[in-house]
Amino acid sequence: MAAATTAAALSMKLLVDRKAQRVLFAEASKEVVDFLFSLLALPVATAVKLVGKDAMVGCVGNLYASVEKLDGTYVQAGAVKDALLSPTVLSPTASSNSPLLRLPAAPPSGQPKSYFRCKYGCNGYTYVTDASGALCLGCNSQMKTALQYVAPSSGQQAQSASAGEAKGFVQGIVTYTVMDDLMVTPMSTISGITLLNAFVARDLGDLQEKTVQLGYNEGLAILKASLESKTVLTDVFLQSNKKKAPARGRA
Repeated sequence: MAAATTAAALSMKLLVDRKAQRVLFAEASKEVVDFLFSLLALPVATAVKLVGKDAMVGCVGNLYASVEKLDGTYVQAGAVKDALLSPTVLSPTASSNSPLLRLPAAPPSGQPKSYFRCKYGCNGYTYVTDASGALCLGCNSQMKTALQYVAPSSGQQAQSASAGEAKGFVQGIVTYTVMDDLMVTPMSTISGITLLNAFVARDLGDLQEKTVQLGYNEGLAILKASLESKTVLTDVFLQSNKKKAPARGRA
């Protein structure tokens, strides 16, 4: 378990106001931003499953629990509970970052679909169907002659998967600014100065650069905090500091 977390870990630089104990903003790479944006592609049920239905704010967790507990007697024939409880993540943005939240990289391949043509091969097999017996548009005969499916080689599959992982969502030509409330913008020197002015950072000595690791636990914490907070980075990465802060004595 630990090995998987370490392998998927990313890093991010935080600018912390030590006096206020809050994250002003973070400097993030393409990979971190791809992960943050991939949260938008997660089905609601996947988010509930990752965070835990009891930890969800609002009533979505109750919907999840209701489906989970529903007896098969009341489920329509042909309907599968897992389709709601464990929906497939179809977005390439989410699946490209799947190691971080341990989502399945791709849906199960299963058996390839069967395709059929008519016995005459009209227009050089232009017309094909996945329903045996459909009428050909060229000769109006039934299309029952099966076509042979040729699967890609393992090397081609690996190359395709690698290309999909490298693509992600945002360009890697710049570094990105991530605010405490997860607003993301391309970073520049001018924008950094503007942000410091916006935070009224009078004493630069109170500011500290802190590099943090973003692995499975942190990714899960960001997902949970993003659903209930506007100070996500502070909540996730400075929470331990808040717990260690000494309590004030009574007067």
